[in-house]
Amino acid sequence: MSIIPKKHEMPTQSPVLRSRNFQEVALGYDEETAVSEAERCLNCKNQPCVSGCPVHISIPDFISQIKTRNYEEAYKIITKSSSLPAVCGRVCPQESQCESKCTLGVKFEPVAIGRLERYVADRHNASPQAAVEKPAPNGHKVAVIGSGPSGLTCAGDLAKNGFDVTVYEALHTAGGVLVYGIPEFRLPKTIVAKEIETLKALGVKIETNIIIGRTLTVDELFEMGFEAVFIGSGAGLPMFMGIPGESFKGVYSANEYLTRSNLMKAYLDDPVTPIMKHGKVAVVGGGNVAMDAARTALRLGAEKVYIVYRRSMEELPARKEEVEHAMEEGVEFRLLTNPVELIGFHNPDVPRDERNGFVTGMRCIKMELGEPDEKGRRKPVPIAGSEFEIAVDTVVIAIGTSPNPLIKSTTEGLEVNRRGGIIVTEDGLTSRANVYAGGDAVTGAATVISAMGAGKTAAKAIMQQFGL
Repeated sequence: MSIIPKKHEMPTQSPVLRSRNFQEVALGYDEETAVSEAERCLNCKNQPCVSGCPVHISIPDFISQIKTRNYEEAYKIITKSSSLPAVCGRVCPQESQCESKCTLGVKFEPVAIGRLERYVADRHNASPQAAVEKPAPNGHKVAVIGSGPSGLTCAGDLAKNGFDVTVYEALHTAGGVLVYGIPEFRLPKTIVAKEIETLKALGVKIETNIIIGRTLTVDELFEMGFEAVFIGSGAGLPMFMGIPGESFKGVYSANEYLTRSNLMKAYLDDPVTPIMKHGKVAVVGGGNVAMDAARTALRLGAEKVYIVYRRSMEELPARKEEVEHAMEEGVEFRLLTNPVELIGFHNPDVPRDERNGFVTGMRCIKMELGEPDEKGRRKPVPIAGSEFEIAVDTVVIAIGTSPNPLIKSTTEGLEVNRRGGIIVTEDGLTSRANVYAGGDAVTGAATVISAMGAGKTAAKAIMQQFGL
Protein backbone atom coordinates (compact mmCIF):
# COMPACT_ATOMS: atom_id res chain seq x y z
CA MET A 1 0.00 0.00 0.00
CA SER A 2 1.38 3.39 -0.97
CA ILE A 3 1.89 6.03 1.74
CA ILE A 4 -0.34 9.07 1.75
CA PRO A 5 2.23 11.89 1.67
CA LYS A 6 0.21 14.51 3.55
CA LYS A 7 -1.58 14.25 6.89
CA HIS A 8 -5.36 14.38 6.73
CA GLU A 9 -6.71 17.90 7.09
CA MET A 10 -8.52 18.80 10.28
CA PRO A 11 -12.09 19.87 9.49
CA THR A 12 -12.91 23.29 10.94
CA GLN A 13 -15.68 25.83 11.16
CA SER A 14 -15.52 28.34 8.32
CA PRO A 15 -13.58 31.51 9.25
CA VAL A 16 -16.60 33.76 8.68
CA LEU A 17 -18.77 31.80 11.11
CA ARG A 18 -16.20 30.99 13.78
CA SER A 19 -14.79 34.52 14.10
CA ARG A 20 -18.06 35.56 15.75
CA ASN A 21 -18.74 32.57 18.00
CA PHE A 22 -16.90 30.80 20.81
CA GLN A 23 -17.59 27.25 19.61
CA GLU A 24 -14.60 24.99 18.98
CA VAL A 25 -12.84 25.79 15.71
CA ALA A 26 -11.35 22.35 15.01
CA LEU A 27 -14.11 19.76 14.60
CA GLY A 28 -12.07 16.57 14.93
CA TYR A 29 -11.55 13.52 12.73
CA ASP A 30 -14.31 11.04 12.01
CA GLU A 31 -13.58 7.33 12.41
CA GLU A 32 -12.56 6.60 8.83
CA THR A 33 -10.23 9.61 8.69
CA ALA A 34 -8.62 8.61 12.01
CA VAL A 35 -8.02 5.04 10.82
CA SER A 36 -6.62 6.25 7.49
CA GLU A 37 -4.28 8.67 9.27
CA ALA A 38 -3.17 5.93 11.69
CA GLU A 39 -2.27 3.72 8.73
CA ARG A 40 0.34 6.31 7.70
CA CYS A 41 2.37 5.38 10.80
CA LEU A 42 5.42 3.25 9.99
CA ASN A 43 5.47 1.72 13.51
CA CYS A 44 9.23 2.29 13.78
CA LYS A 45 11.08 -0.09 16.08
CA ASN A 46 13.10 2.69 17.72
CA GLN A 47 9.99 4.92 18.15
CA PRO A 48 11.71 8.32 17.79
CA CYS A 49 8.39 10.16 18.27
CA VAL A 50 8.27 9.02 21.91
CA SER A 51 11.50 10.89 22.64
CA GLY A 52 9.80 14.09 21.51
CA CYS A 53 6.91 13.70 23.96
CA PRO A 54 7.56 15.28 27.39
CA VAL A 55 5.37 12.63 29.09
CA HIS A 56 6.66 9.78 26.88
CA ILE A 57 3.38 8.39 25.54
CA SER A 58 3.86 5.09 23.68
CA ILE A 59 2.78 6.72 20.43
CA PRO A 60 3.24 3.91 17.86
CA ASP A 61 1.51 1.49 20.24
CA PHE A 62 -1.65 3.57 20.63
CA ILE A 63 -1.72 4.33 16.90
CA SER A 64 -1.47 0.60 16.15
CA GLN A 65 -4.64 0.10 18.18
CA ILE A 66 -6.43 2.71 16.08
CA LYS A 67 -5.49 0.78 12.95
CA THR A 68 -7.39 -2.23 14.31
CA ARG A 69 -10.21 0.00 15.64
CA ASN A 70 -9.44 -1.00 19.23
CA TYR A 71 -9.98 2.52 20.55
CA GLU A 72 -10.36 1.73 24.25
CA GLU A 73 -7.04 -0.06 24.26
CA ALA A 74 -5.52 2.98 22.54
CA TYR A 75 -6.97 5.16 25.30
CA LYS A 76 -5.52 2.91 28.01
CA ILE A 77 -2.07 3.14 26.42
CA ILE A 78 -2.23 6.95 26.28
CA THR A 79 -3.47 7.34 29.86
CA LYS A 80 -0.65 5.22 31.25
CA SER A 81 1.48 8.30 30.54
CA SER A 82 -0.94 11.24 30.28
CA SER A 83 -3.68 12.35 32.65
CA LEU A 84 -5.07 14.89 30.15
CA PRO A 85 -5.28 13.26 26.68
CA ALA A 86 -8.25 15.28 25.38
CA VAL A 87 -6.47 18.48 26.41
CA CYS A 88 -3.10 17.55 24.92
CA GLY A 89 -4.68 16.44 21.67
CA ARG A 90 -5.92 20.01 21.27
CA VAL A 91 -3.27 22.38 22.61
CA CYS A 92 0.11 20.64 22.52
CA PRO A 93 2.61 21.95 19.94
CA GLN A 94 3.04 18.51 18.39
CA GLU A 95 4.76 20.00 15.35
CA SER A 96 7.80 20.92 17.48
CA GLN A 97 7.68 17.84 19.72
CA CYS A 98 6.54 14.31 18.85
CA GLU A 99 5.71 15.02 15.20
CA SER A 100 9.08 16.70 14.66
CA LYS A 101 10.72 13.32 15.40
CA CYS A 102 8.40 11.28 13.16
CA THR A 103 10.38 9.20 10.65
CA LEU A 104 7.69 9.67 8.01
CA GLY A 105 8.29 13.41 8.28
CA VAL A 106 11.77 13.04 6.76
CA LYS A 107 10.23 12.53 3.32
CA PHE A 108 6.55 13.39 3.77
CA GLU A 109 4.37 15.18 6.31
CA PRO A 110 4.57 13.52 9.75
CA VAL A 111 1.72 11.50 11.19
CA ALA A 112 -0.93 13.73 12.81
CA ILE A 113 -0.22 12.36 16.28
CA GLY A 114 -2.07 15.09 18.19
CA ARG A 115 -5.20 14.75 16.10
CA LEU A 116 -5.22 10.99 16.67
CA GLU A 117 -4.76 11.45 20.42
CA ARG A 118 -7.73 13.84 20.43
CA TYR A 119 -9.84 11.36 18.46
CA VAL A 120 -9.15 8.54 20.91
CA ALA A 121 -9.81 10.72 23.98
CA ASP A 122 -13.00 12.24 22.58
CA ARG A 123 -14.34 8.84 21.56
CA HIS A 124 -13.69 7.50 25.05
CA ASN A 125 -15.30 10.50 26.74
CA ALA A 126 -18.40 10.25 24.55
CA SER A 127 -19.04 6.58 25.41
CA PRO A 128 -20.51 5.02 28.58
CA GLN A 129 -17.73 4.29 31.02
CA ALA A 130 -17.27 1.86 33.86
CA ALA A 131 -16.60 3.30 37.30
CA VAL A 132 -12.94 4.06 37.92
CA GLU A 133 -11.40 1.65 40.39
CA LYS A 134 -9.56 3.50 43.14
CA PRO A 135 -6.16 2.08 44.04
CA ALA A 136 -5.56 0.84 47.58
CA PRO A 137 -4.34 3.65 49.90
CA ASN A 138 -0.63 3.62 50.69
CA GLY A 139 -0.98 5.79 53.80
CA HIS A 140 0.85 8.88 52.51
CA LYS A 141 -0.58 12.39 52.04
CA VAL A 142 0.59 14.95 49.48
CA ALA A 143 -0.62 18.51 48.86
CA VAL A 144 -0.55 19.96 45.36
CA ILE A 145 -0.63 23.74 44.90
CA GLY A 146 -2.36 24.73 41.67
CA SER A 147 -4.77 22.82 39.45
CA GLY A 148 -3.14 23.61 36.13
CA PRO A 149 -1.52 20.96 33.90
CA SER A 150 1.53 20.34 36.12
CA GLY A 151 -0.54 20.10 39.31
CA LEU A 152 -3.21 17.86 37.81
CA THR A 153 -0.61 15.55 36.28
CA CYS A 154 1.31 15.23 39.53
CA ALA A 155 -1.93 14.63 41.45
CA GLY A 156 -3.15 12.04 38.95
CA ASP A 157 0.08 10.05 38.93
CA LEU A 158 0.22 10.04 42.73
CA ALA A 159 -3.43 9.06 43.11
CA LYS A 160 -2.97 6.13 40.71
CA ASN A 161 -0.35 4.86 43.15
CA GLY A 162 -2.47 5.12 46.29
CA PHE A 163 -1.52 8.56 47.64
CA ASP A 164 -4.06 10.70 49.46
CA VAL A 165 -3.85 13.86 47.32
CA THR A 166 -5.46 17.26 47.85
CA VAL A 167 -5.13 19.98 45.21
CA TYR A 168 -5.43 23.62 46.32
CA GLU A 169 -6.62 26.11 43.69
CA ALA A 170 -6.70 29.90 44.18
CA LEU A 171 -9.58 30.52 41.75
CA HIS A 172 -13.17 29.34 42.07
CA THR A 173 -12.86 26.80 39.24
CA ALA A 174 -10.24 24.08 38.89
CA GLY A 175 -8.11 23.83 35.76
CA GLY A 176 -5.61 26.67 36.05
CA VAL A 177 -4.48 28.08 32.71
CA LEU A 178 -6.62 25.48 30.95
CA VAL A 179 -9.76 27.33 32.07
CA TYR A 180 -8.65 30.95 32.56
CA GLY A 181 -6.06 31.22 29.79
CA ILE A 182 -7.05 29.08 26.80
CA PRO A 183 -10.24 30.19 25.02
CA GLU A 184 -13.30 28.01 24.58
CA PHE A 185 -12.85 27.92 20.80
CA ARG A 186 -9.51 26.15 21.25
CA LEU A 187 -10.27 24.11 24.38
CA PRO A 188 -13.90 23.69 25.46
CA LYS A 189 -14.24 23.89 29.22
CA THR A 190 -16.39 20.74 29.26
CA ILE A 191 -13.28 18.86 28.10
CA VAL A 192 -11.24 20.18 31.03
CA ALA A 193 -14.08 19.42 33.47
CA LYS A 194 -14.29 15.86 32.18
CA GLU A 195 -10.57 15.27 32.68
CA ILE A 196 -10.79 16.67 36.22
CA GLU A 197 -13.77 14.45 37.04
CA THR A 198 -11.68 11.44 36.01
CA LEU A 199 -8.99 12.49 38.50
CA LYS A 200 -11.60 12.98 41.22
CA ALA A 201 -12.84 9.46 40.56
CA LEU A 202 -9.32 8.27 41.37
CA GLY A 203 -9.66 9.97 44.76
CA VAL A 204 -8.02 13.35 44.10
CA LYS A 205 -9.62 16.05 46.28
CA ILE A 206 -9.74 19.62 44.95
CA GLU A 207 -10.18 22.65 47.20
CA THR A 208 -10.92 25.92 45.37
CA ASN A 209 -10.71 29.53 46.61
CA ILE A 210 -7.58 28.67 48.62
CA ILE A 211 -4.63 31.00 48.08
CA ILE A 212 -1.45 29.37 49.31
CA GLY A 213 0.55 32.15 50.93
CA ARG A 214 -2.61 33.87 52.18
CA THR A 215 -5.35 31.38 53.14
CA LEU A 216 -2.76 28.76 54.06
CA THR A 217 1.02 28.62 53.96
CA VAL A 218 3.29 25.77 52.92
CA ASP A 219 4.31 25.38 56.57
CA GLU A 220 0.67 25.02 57.59
CA LEU A 221 0.16 22.31 54.98
CA PHE A 222 2.86 20.24 56.69
CA GLU A 223 1.25 20.94 60.05
CA MET A 224 -2.00 19.53 58.60
CA GLY A 225 -0.31 16.18 58.05
CA PHE A 226 0.89 16.42 54.46
CA GLU A 227 4.25 14.70 54.02
CA ALA A 228 5.21 16.36 50.73
CA VAL A 229 4.09 19.41 48.75
CA PHE A 230 4.18 19.99 45.00
CA ILE A 231 4.08 23.62 43.81
CA GLY A 232 2.47 23.95 40.40
CA SER A 233 1.17 27.48 40.79
CA GLY A 234 2.01 28.60 37.26
CA ALA A 235 3.22 31.97 36.03
CA GLY A 236 0.33 34.34 36.50
CA LEU A 237 2.18 37.62 37.02
CA PRO A 238 1.89 39.63 33.77
CA MET A 239 4.76 41.57 32.26
CA PHE A 240 4.33 45.07 30.81
CA MET A 241 6.43 47.13 28.41
CA GLY A 242 7.18 50.02 30.74
CA ILE A 243 6.09 52.66 28.23
CA PRO A 244 3.95 55.76 28.88
CA GLY A 245 0.20 55.22 28.86
CA GLU A 246 -0.02 51.65 30.16
CA SER A 247 -2.27 52.81 33.02
CA PHE A 248 -4.98 54.15 30.69
CA LYS A 249 -8.40 52.52 30.86
CA GLY A 250 -8.79 50.06 28.02
CA VAL A 251 -5.28 48.62 28.53
CA TYR A 252 -5.24 45.00 29.73
CA SER A 253 -2.68 42.35 30.40
CA ALA A 254 -3.47 39.25 28.33
CA ASN A 255 -4.00 37.37 31.61
CA GLU A 256 -6.73 39.76 32.70
CA TYR A 257 -8.32 39.98 29.27
CA LEU A 258 -8.52 36.22 28.77
CA THR A 259 -9.56 35.50 32.36
CA ARG A 260 -12.45 37.97 32.11
CA SER A 261 -13.61 36.28 28.93
CA ASN A 262 -12.81 32.61 29.57
CA LEU A 263 -13.47 32.21 33.27
CA MET A 264 -15.80 35.11 34.06
CA LYS A 265 -17.77 34.80 30.78
CA ALA A 266 -17.57 38.50 29.95
CA TYR A 267 -18.79 37.67 26.44
CA LEU A 268 -22.36 37.26 27.75
CA ASP A 269 -24.88 40.02 27.04
CA ASP A 270 -25.18 40.76 30.77
CA PRO A 271 -21.78 39.75 32.18
CA VAL A 272 -20.77 39.69 35.83
CA THR A 273 -17.45 41.26 34.89
CA PRO A 274 -17.07 43.96 32.20
CA ILE A 275 -14.72 43.96 29.23
CA MET A 276 -14.18 46.21 26.21
CA LYS A 277 -16.06 44.52 23.36
CA HIS A 278 -16.07 46.91 20.41
CA GLY A 279 -13.85 49.24 18.40
CA LYS A 280 -10.25 48.60 17.37
CA VAL A 281 -8.00 46.30 19.38
CA ALA A 282 -4.21 46.00 19.32
CA VAL A 283 -2.58 42.92 20.85
CA VAL A 284 1.12 43.34 21.55
CA GLY A 285 3.10 40.09 21.26
CA GLY A 286 3.51 37.12 18.95
CA GLY A 287 3.00 33.99 21.04
CA ASN A 288 0.04 31.67 21.44
CA VAL A 289 -1.40 33.90 24.16
CA ALA A 290 -1.34 36.85 21.78
CA MET A 291 -3.19 34.79 19.15
CA ASP A 292 -5.75 33.75 21.77
CA ALA A 293 -6.32 37.36 22.82
CA ALA A 294 -6.62 38.61 19.24
CA ARG A 295 -9.07 35.90 18.21
CA THR A 296 -11.06 36.46 21.42
CA ALA A 297 -11.31 40.17 20.61
CA LEU A 298 -12.89 39.35 17.25
CA ARG A 299 -15.46 37.13 18.91
CA LEU A 300 -16.27 39.81 21.48
CA GLY A 301 -17.25 42.14 18.65
CA ALA A 302 -14.16 44.16 17.72
CA GLU A 303 -14.36 45.86 14.34
CA LYS A 304 -10.61 45.53 13.77
CA VAL A 305 -7.87 43.54 15.50
CA TYR A 306 -4.11 43.98 15.09
CA ILE A 307 -1.21 41.81 16.19
CA VAL A 308 1.71 44.16 16.86
CA TYR A 309 5.00 42.24 16.94
CA ARG A 310 8.54 43.59 16.84
CA ARG A 311 10.05 40.77 14.76
CA SER A 312 9.09 39.20 11.42
CA MET A 313 6.76 36.31 10.63
CA GLU A 314 9.71 33.87 10.64
CA GLU A 315 10.42 34.65 14.31
CA LEU A 316 6.77 34.58 15.42
CA PRO A 317 6.72 32.08 18.34
CA ALA A 318 3.03 31.09 18.11
CA ARG A 319 2.01 27.77 16.64
CA LYS A 320 1.68 27.85 12.86
CA GLU A 321 -1.89 26.55 13.06
CA GLU A 322 -2.94 29.34 15.43
CA VAL A 323 -1.35 32.01 13.24
CA GLU A 324 -3.09 30.62 10.16
CA HIS A 325 -6.44 30.55 11.96
CA ALA A 326 -5.99 34.14 13.14
CA MET A 327 -5.19 35.30 9.61
CA GLU A 328 -8.16 33.43 8.16
CA GLU A 329 -10.42 35.11 10.69
CA GLY A 330 -9.25 38.59 9.73
CA VAL A 331 -6.58 39.53 12.28
CA GLU A 332 -4.13 42.02 10.73
CA PHE A 333 -0.45 41.45 11.50
CA ARG A 334 1.66 44.60 11.95
CA LEU A 335 5.12 43.01 12.00
CA LEU A 336 8.53 44.61 12.64
CA THR A 337 6.60 47.12 14.72
CA ASN A 338 7.15 48.09 18.36
CA PRO A 339 4.96 50.32 20.58
CA VAL A 340 6.74 53.23 22.24
CA GLU A 341 3.78 55.05 23.82
CA LEU A 342 0.06 54.64 24.38
CA ILE A 343 -1.97 57.78 23.67
CA GLY A 344 -5.09 58.65 25.66
CA PHE A 345 -8.02 60.99 26.09
CA HIS A 346 -8.37 62.69 29.47
CA ASN A 347 -11.65 63.69 31.07
CA PRO A 348 -11.26 67.45 31.73
CA ASP A 349 -13.41 67.22 34.87
CA VAL A 350 -11.01 64.98 36.78
CA PRO A 351 -7.29 65.30 37.65
CA ARG A 352 -5.04 64.71 34.65
CA ASP A 353 -3.69 61.25 35.34
CA GLU A 354 -3.25 58.13 33.20
CA ARG A 355 -5.67 56.25 35.43
CA ASN A 356 -8.39 58.76 34.58
CA GLY A 357 -7.75 58.59 30.82
CA PHE A 358 -8.89 56.24 28.07
CA VAL A 359 -6.54 54.79 25.48
CA THR A 360 -7.18 56.14 21.98
CA GLY A 361 -4.05 55.23 20.10
CA MET A 362 -0.66 53.57 20.00
CA ARG A 363 2.52 55.32 18.86
CA CYS A 364 4.86 52.80 17.25
CA ILE A 365 8.24 52.65 15.57
CA LYS A 366 9.26 50.39 12.70
CA MET A 367 11.97 47.81 13.37
CA GLU A 368 14.57 45.94 11.36
CA LEU A 369 16.36 42.74 12.28
CA GLY A 370 19.96 43.02 13.36
CA GLU A 371 22.44 40.49 14.72
CA PRO A 372 21.23 37.34 16.53
CA ASP A 373 20.69 37.61 20.30
CA GLU A 374 21.74 35.08 22.96
CA LYS A 375 18.86 32.78 21.91
CA GLY A 376 19.87 32.88 18.25
CA ARG A 377 17.02 35.13 17.15
CA ARG A 378 17.92 38.27 15.21
CA LYS A 379 17.57 41.26 17.48
CA PRO A 380 15.00 43.88 16.44
CA VAL A 381 16.50 47.36 16.04
CA PRO A 382 14.43 50.59 15.80
CA ILE A 383 14.53 52.53 12.53
CA ALA A 384 15.12 56.20 13.31
CA GLY A 385 12.39 58.55 12.11
CA SER A 386 9.87 55.76 11.36
CA GLU A 387 7.35 56.54 14.12
CA PHE A 388 3.65 56.30 13.28
CA GLU A 389 0.34 55.94 15.13
CA ILE A 390 -2.42 53.34 15.14
CA ALA A 391 -5.88 54.39 16.34
CA VAL A 392 -7.14 51.84 18.91
CA ASP A 393 -9.73 51.62 21.67
CA THR A 394 -8.25 48.64 23.49
CA VAL A 395 -4.69 47.40 23.97
CA VAL A 396 -3.83 43.91 25.23
CA ILE A 397 -0.25 43.32 26.40
CA ALA A 398 0.77 39.72 25.69
CA ILE A 399 4.56 39.78 26.07
CA GLY A 400 4.88 37.12 28.77
CA THR A 401 4.34 36.31 32.42
CA SER A 402 6.46 35.36 35.42
CA PRO A 403 5.76 33.34 38.57
CA ASN A 404 3.85 35.16 41.30
CA PRO A 405 6.23 35.85 44.23
CA LEU A 406 3.57 35.15 46.88
CA ILE A 407 4.57 31.55 47.66
CA LYS A 408 8.27 32.41 47.74
CA SER A 409 7.69 35.37 50.06
CA THR A 410 5.74 33.22 52.53
CA THR A 411 7.87 30.06 52.40
CA GLU A 412 11.17 30.10 54.26
CA GLY A 413 14.12 28.46 52.52
CA LEU A 414 12.61 28.39 49.03
CA GLU A 415 15.20 29.59 46.52
CA VAL A 416 14.25 31.29 43.24
CA ASN A 417 16.22 32.57 40.26
CA ARG A 418 16.44 36.20 39.11
CA ARG A 419 13.22 35.81 37.11
CA GLY A 420 11.28 34.50 40.08
CA GLY A 421 11.23 30.88 38.98
CA ILE A 422 11.61 28.30 41.75
CA ILE A 423 14.98 26.55 41.59
CA VAL A 424 14.67 22.76 41.43
CA THR A 425 16.84 19.69 40.87
CA GLU A 426 16.34 17.37 37.88
CA ASP A 427 13.65 15.48 39.78
CA GLY A 428 11.76 18.63 40.79
CA LEU A 429 12.99 18.96 44.37
CA THR A 430 13.32 22.52 45.65
CA SER A 431 15.79 23.87 48.19
CA ARG A 432 13.19 23.10 50.86
CA ALA A 433 12.96 19.50 52.12
CA ASN A 434 9.93 17.56 50.85
CA VAL A 435 8.81 20.48 48.67
CA TYR A 436 8.76 19.90 44.92
CA ALA A 437 7.86 22.24 42.06
CA GLY A 438 7.33 22.15 38.32
CA GLY A 439 5.74 23.80 35.32
CA ASP A 440 5.55 27.54 34.79
CA ALA A 441 6.31 28.22 38.47
CA VAL A 442 9.82 26.96 37.65
CA THR A 443 10.36 27.78 33.99
CA GLY A 444 8.13 30.79 33.46
CA ALA A 445 5.40 30.61 30.81
CA ALA A 446 5.84 27.49 28.66
CA THR A 447 3.68 24.78 27.07
CA VAL A 448 0.96 22.67 28.68
CA ILE A 449 2.76 19.43 27.88
CA SER A 450 6.11 20.59 29.30
CA ALA A 451 4.31 21.49 32.53
CA MET A 452 2.74 18.04 32.54
CA GLY A 453 6.15 16.48 32.07
CA ALA A 454 7.44 18.37 35.12
CA GLY A 455 4.45 17.23 37.19
CA LYS A 456 5.12 13.66 36.14
CA THR A 457 8.81 13.91 37.05
CA ALA A 458 8.00 15.27 40.50
CA ALA A 459 5.38 12.59 41.15
CA LYS A 460 7.94 9.90 40.35
CA ALA A 461 10.44 11.51 42.75
CA ILE A 462 7.83 11.72 45.51
CA MET A 463 7.02 8.03 45.04
CA GLN A 464 10.70 7.18 45.27
CA GLN A 465 10.98 9.28 48.42
CA PHE A 466 8.45 6.96 50.07
CA GLY A 467 9.98 3.81 48.58
CA LEU A 468 7.13 3.23 46.10
